[in-house]
Amino acid sequence: MKKVINGALYNTDTAKLLGNWDNGYPRNDFNFCEESLYRTKSGKYFLHGYGGPLSKYSVSHGDNEWCGGEHIEPLSSDTARDWSEEHLTADEYSLIFGEPDEAGDNREALNISVPFEIKRKLEKIREEKNISISQIVTELVSSL
Repeated sequence: MKKVINGALYNTDTAKLLGNWDNGYPRNDFNFCEESLYRTKSGKYFLHGYGGPLSKYSVSHGDNEWCGGEHIEPLSSDTARDWSEEHLTADEYSLIFGEPDEAGDNREALNISVPFEIKRKLEKIREEKNISISQIVTELVSSL
């Protein structure tokens, strides 16, 4: 499926499939619902959803007539992480976003703003090394 949203093209044929989830109903069931997380070549995340006439992806066709449908929704990286935490295994999550910090680590959350190009470089390093951005920053500052 291809969709242009806010001037950006989201295409399931050219984006990288990161993970998918379904609600466990058979594909031919009216309640069936499936969602797939993708990342475009430019690093934008999006969700492609598909479902039957009783799913959240249903489409109205006239008076009280519904059929299955599909939808693409752009996601922020935080929302993509949240979706992945809820719908994917820990191993699948780690392959996409790098190894998360262990629960109970003596860490402090830090909210920073960096130029767009720095963010892109951090994300590239995260993918290449398969570690979290927190780990990248910690290693960098520790080496100073």
